[in-house]
Amino acid sequence: MNTTRFSTASRRIFRVLAGGLFLLASGLAQAADDAAVQRGWAVYQQHQCYSCHGTMGQGGERGAGPRIAPNPFPFAAFEMQLRQPRGVVPRDTAQAIDAQRLPDLYAYVAGIPASPAVASIPLLRDAMRAP
Repeated sequence: MNTTRFSTASRRIFRVLAGGLFLLASGLAQAADDAAVQRGWAVYQQHQCYSCHGTMGQGGERGAGPRIAPNPFPFAAFEMQLRQPRGVVPRDTAQAIDAQRLPDLYAYVAGIPASPAVASIPLLRDAMRAP
């Protein structure tokens, strides 16, 4: 039986190339995600979602709109709420955000980070300790 074995050098070259391809693919995916977030931010601004949901998705004042970030609903539920709202969503907004832009809007909302804990903000932490 004639079997060929790869040399140690060949295996190392293969690992380096495979690792490089993985990093390249990861970088391209990250760039695509960043572009989707930027497009989603534009949709959020264009349709004035912030007027009800707040600038960071935290929810509007006096119940104007629910909190949608951080940690939004799964995409399917997000889409259903926009298309068939349980509450009030401006009809023109729901119809104007097409199927191509909705994933971008979701990418933006999903990418909004959580606020830092109060204890991690020195001024607030100190204010909580004051008598």
